[in-house]
Amino acid sequence: MMTKLYEKVVTVFYDFKQDERGVTAIEYGLIAAAMAAAIAAAFAGDGTLITNLKALFTSVGTSLQ
Repeated sequence: MMTKLYEKVVTVFYDFKQDERGVTAIEYGLIAAAMAAAIAAAFAGDGTLITNLKALFTSVGTSLQ
């Protein structure tokens, strides 16, 4: 009886260790978090990025007229 219980427990732990279904979801979550942090860092701060983008679009708009 003890041997069957041991085999069952070992099998359950082995199957759990081999299961990789959640790994991909965790990887995508980490990638999304890194991208969100990069975007937040680009648009936060002193606002030079937004100011430069406005100036660029104004320049392009003026050139097209």
